[in-house]
Order: sequence, then structure tokens, then C-alpha cells
Amino acid sequence: MAALARWCVKHRLLTVVLWLVVLAGTAVGGLLAGSAYSNNYDAPGTESGRATRLLEENFPGLAGDSDTVVWHTDEGSVRAAAVEQTMGRTLDDLADLPGVSAVAGPYQGTGEGGGISADGHTAYATVTFDKSADDLPAGQARAVVDTARDAAGPDLQVELGGSAVAATESSGLHLSEAIGVGVAAVVLFLAFGSLLASLLPIATALVAVGTAYSAITLLGHAMTVADFAPMLGMLVGLGVGIDYALFIVTRHRRALRRGAEPDKAAVDATATTGRAVVFAGATVCIALLGMLVLRLSFLNGVAIAAALTVLLTVAASVTLLPALLSYTGPRALSRRERHRLAERGPEPETPSGFAARWSAFVERHPRLLGAGAVAVVALLALPTFSLHLGTSDQGNNPATSTTRKAYDLLAGDGGEGSGFGPGANGPLTLVTHVDGAQDRLALDRLHADLADVRGVASVSPVTYDQRGDAAYLTVVPGSSPQSKQTSALVERLRDDVLPRAESGTSLDVAVGGVTAGYDDFARLIVGKMPMFIGIVVALGSVLLLLAFRSLAIPLKAAVMNIAAVGGAFGVVVAMFQWGWGSELLGLGASGPIEPFLPVIMVSVLFGLSMDYQVFLVSRMYEEWRETGDNRRAVRVGLAETSRVINSAAVIMISVFLAFVLSGDRVISMFGIALAVAVALDAFVLRTLLVPALMHMLGGANWWLPKWLDRWLPRLTIEKPVSDEDAASRVVPRPSPADGSGREEAPVHEDDRVRAG
Repeated sequence: MAALARWCVKHRLLTVVLWLVVLAGTAVGGLLAGSAYSNNYDAPGTESGRATRLLEENFPGLAGDSDTVVWHTDEGSVRAAAVEQTMGRTLDDLADLPGVSAVAGPYQGTGEGGGISADGHTAYATVTFDKSADDLPAGQARAVVDTARDAAGPDLQVELGGSAVAATESSGLHLSEAIGVGVAAVVLFLAFGSLLASLLPIATALVAVGTAYSAITLLGHAMTVADFAPMLGMLVGLGVGIDYALFIVTRHRRALRRGAEPDKAAVDATATTGRAVVFAGATVCIALLGMLVLRLSFLNGVAIAAALTVLLTVAASVTLLPALLSYTGPRALSRRERHRLAERGPEPETPSGFAARWSAFVERHPRLLGAGAVAVVALLALPTFSLHLGTSDQGNNPATSTTRKAYDLLAGDGGEGSGFGPGANGPLTLVTHVDGAQDRLALDRLHADLADVRGVASVSPVTYDQRGDAAYLTVVPGSSPQSKQTSALVERLRDDVLPRAESGTSLDVAVGGVTAGYDDFARLIVGKMPMFIGIVVALGSVLLLLAFRSLAIPLKAAVMNIAAVGGAFGVVVAMFQWGWGSELLGLGASGPIEPFLPVIMVSVLFGLSMDYQVFLVSRMYEEWRETGDNRRAVRVGLAETSRVINSAAVIMISVFLAFVLSGDRVISMFGIALAVAVALDAFVLRTLLVPALMHMLGGANWWLPKWLDRWLPRLTIEKPVSDEDAASRVVPRPSPADGSGREEAPVHEDDRVRAG
């Protein structure tokens, strides 16, 4: 690490230019290639996946995205001549737009693809595109929205719903980025007192995240990458990138205050704290790449995209940052610090202020404070036990969005007959191969039987393909797509209704649709979750075992990380599933949690939780190796790192919470979960519960069987202390007067002076 840092400092201009070239190259490549994201939740071997493939193979006209145009009048009827003339002309205009393959409305008399509510105040038409929403150019979807909304007037409300329409709704992502970075800059300036020093972590993180964002765009052409993966990468990358750079800059400034030359200070900071940054980044990447064990293409892309972002932030922190630090010279210190250094020369730094007092307070009351921390985490984690995985549909969008308004109009919220029922927003599709007249008769009977099934609102006629060897029916549930009743209907159809209809035939009816797909995806993930968590925990624990040569440290870290994840999940469930404050914050109505969110959150949160564990315990471990005094190691380690950990936590929390303004429900969930987890981690677990437990365990914190110590490879986080430094800092204690021959732990010279 020291050799790399020296090279970057010596060739600082070349280092900066290389990073800028990489940033510009990936940005140009991303712009030229365009995005190719895909929210393909298809899970191998599931029934909903089989239904999707049957539709694509036999009904290619249904392969494109289907969106809805909904219009409503408070007075009069949608059958009125003026309304019919306006909307009929609008539907004809929509049919002529590029990318639109078909438009089916209530005025064409097709009986399918559109309808008029019982009270006559609401109607809808179905717009089918020739491509899926992921492949559809944004301009084509925008043209449909603009054309339809132009028909609206004082007495006619026009709204649109569907995946393609949702992609056109404005997002506050760039505002989120600006606010998060702005708050981080303010916190850094308050911590450093130097504008130049506060800008370095931000500049380093922005270069790394910008490169990663464009790289993820290119990655989407090589594998399945979800459309929220770039935002997730940016969310994580900005948080950890600024934090990693903050730790290195803090170490650099400490060396400057001790009188080191700027170039040497930059090299030493990277060679010491840079090791912890690399180790922390490795734990985050391992946790993220743990998603690969689930073998789901949708999650594979998310894992690789996020891990790539973290990898680039680590690389920028240990290469670009030291080069920038060498440019700043002594200006990384504030004017007051430079003036004091010039007048008084280097002065020894000892922990003081609130950090030192807090560290001493934890040392005196470990049991009481530890119990309080456990109570806080347990209280926040309680809602996790009611976690409901399911479909989060457009009924959960903010009330001001056109997709939410279209959803509510279709569902009908104005009394009996005012809409088409909540199930109209997420119908189920039953698909099967057909072989002969007997199968056709069975399908006719099934159509009649389905109307009497509990939970079914309506059933469309059986539709056959041109060859007559495949057919599908559309079943509209009586409940919304995200409702547990709809999930129960899917199970009822699969376990009871369809097996009876298939008896004595060659039919093999597959149930598809939004709810069925999400339920299958959730079932698959939940089944693999224990294995996934076990692998992530085991790999992270092994890394900590190698780094700290202790059994207790990785065990405590695993428990703490799970506690942070549980607390974060509890807050997410309370806000997004129970609806506590979600509408007030503009996050939409309450609803279930997406099936893929727990896996991604566990990966990200477990990785981030390791960061503060590494930075805190590595300082304690360094002190333990020098003194052998556990109480001093914990006290000094907490006192010296708590301030920078808290500053880093405030920055990361600010960045994460800023992304709540993006308007995207999934990204808002990530932002809330990550902010809560970091707050718990920094202010409750790492600076309270961890040191309390370490005080109670004493020397057992660092115990490792001798046979295991010999067998394990050596891995160091902090740069080894030189013999000269060790001699100047540590003085051996005299042997005890009782003649026992036991050698007590060494003591620091400043301890001896204070004791004297």
C-alpha cells in the first residue's frame, strides 16, 4: 500500500489525468450505448415464469407493454357526445403514434381492452406498445402521455397508468444528489475547518461514483441489470466513498499537525488508514456479491453493479486521493491550525473533549449502557416480525402522480359502481397449451367455473392463438394486486380449481400476472434466505478473524450487524408497510415490501456495518498489541475514533436520507433503511454496545487458540508500528514484587507520566 501511495504522490498529475480519462471514457461510452436496463423478475422453474414464456411464444402481440388511459367526469357521463368525440379522437391519435401497436377502448365495441364503469363516470382504454417498458424509448412513452393529457379539460380528467407511463414521471434523483453532497460538504467543513480539505473527499467520491454510474450503464448491455441499480450504486457509492476519503484525510491532517511533510503525510495516511479502507471495502463487496449464491439474474446484476461502485470508490480513495492531498500541501489544515503549528511546533495529541469523556463514561457503566442499547435495537426491530413480502403497485405511488390517480380511478373510490374494482389494476393470466376438442370443452367449463370462485370479480372469454394450440383467460380479482386476498386467490387457483379442471385432459394451466410473479419470486428468495445470510455472515466473520486474530471480535460483529439490519427493517416496515408517515413524506400509500428488497438490504447493510467495526476495532487492536491492556485499548480506541466515526455517520445518513426525495419508492426504502442502519451502527452499536461488551469481556476479546493462530495466514489492517515508534511510545512495567515472575502488560509513557 505504501509503494502504491508513493507512486501516486510522485506521479500526481498522471494519476489525476488517468482518473479523469477513465471518467470521461466511460461517460462517453454510456451516452453512445444508451441504457438497457431490465426489471426481469422471472425466476427459473416458477409457474408464473412458465406462463410468461407461453404468452411470448404463442401470443406475441401481448409481449409489449400494456398501459391504460383512464378518463373521468364528475358531472354527466363518459358516454356523452362531447366526451366520446374528444376521447375517440384522442384514441385514434394514440394509435398512430410510433411504438404503439394497438389501442382498445370502450367506444370501439370490442368488449375487451377497455370499458365504462357502472355509474358511467369513468372509462378506460388499453394502449399496447410493440416493446416491453424496459426496451421502449422514453420519447415514445412520453408522446403517449402528452397526447392523452392534451384531451383533459375543466370537466374531463385524464390520467394514465402502466410501466411505460411510470418511467416518464419526473424523478427528484438529481436534486437528491445535490442535497446529499451539499450536506456532506457542510459537515466536512465544520469538522476540518478547511474548505480545501472538505472538498477532497467529495471530489474523490464524485469521480468514482460518476465512473461507476456510466460503467453500470454499459454493464446493462452484457447482463440483466435492474433500472434502480445505478441509483442504488450511487446511493452506496456516495456514502462509502465520502466516508473512506474522510478517514484518510483525517489521518493525513493528524500527521501534518505532528509536523510531517505533506507528501509523507499523504503516503503514511494511505499506507495506514488506506489498509482499513481496502479491508472495509472488501467486506462490503463480499456482502454484496453474496447475492450471487441465489442464482437469480435479476439480483446478479444488482450485486455486480453495487460491488463495482464500491470497488471504484476504494480504488479512488487509495490512488486519486493521495495525489490530490499532495497538491494541497499544508492547506489541508485550517488557518488556525497552520498558525498554531508555525508558532508552537508539533504538539502531542491526546483524546479530549466529549469523545474522551464519553469513552470514560462507557468504561465506568458498561452493563447499564449495554442493556440500554439492546433495548433500543429490540424496540426498533419489533415491526420486522410482521414483514409482508408482496407486490408494491402504482397504488403506492405519491397521490399527486398520474399513475396513482389512474390506479384510484380504475379501482373506484367514489362508491358503488364508480370504477372497475381494485383487481382491474393487476389481473391474473391463465395460459395453457391446447390439444384437441376435449381440452377446448374443459376450458369452456373452466371459464364458467371461475366466475363462481371466491375472490374472482370477472373472467374474460377464452382466447386462442391462430393455430388453436394455445389459449389464455384473464381473471380479474376482487382485491388489489398487493392484497393478501389476491395472493390467496392465486394459491386457490393453483391448488384446487385448476387441478380439477385439468383432470382427464392434457391441459396444464399456468397462472401468471403481477401478483403471481411476485409471489413466486418471494417464495424462491425466502427459501434461499437462510443459506444466503449464512454465507454472508461466515465470509465477513472469516475476514475479521484473519484481521484481528480473535474469536470474540467476529462473533460480536456478526451479532451487531444482524441487529443493525433488524432495526433498519423494523423502521422500513413501520413506514412503508404500516404507513407511518409515508404519505406525509410524499412516499406514497402503505403496501407490502418488494421481495427482492430484503436480500439487497441485507447485503448492503451487512457490508456497511462492517465499516465502522473495522475502523473502531482496528484502533483498539493496535493499542492492544502495544500495551496488552484491554481497558486502555477500548478506552483509547473509542476516544480516538468516535469523533471521526460520528462525523462519517452524519455524512452517510445525510446522503442516504437525501435520496428519499428521489420520488422512487424502492430507492426511498433503501435510503431510509441505510440511514437508520448507519445511525444505529454509529451512535448505538459501535460507540456504545461494542465498547461496553468489550469492557465486560476483558482479555477474552483477543483470545485465539494457539493451534488456530499458527494455522491462520497473517493479515494486517493497520501498517505495523516501527521499532523506533514503539520504543518511544511504550515502556515495560516492572515485574511484580511478589516474585511470581508474571510479566504485566506494557504501559504507555504518557500513562506513566500522568500516574506520576
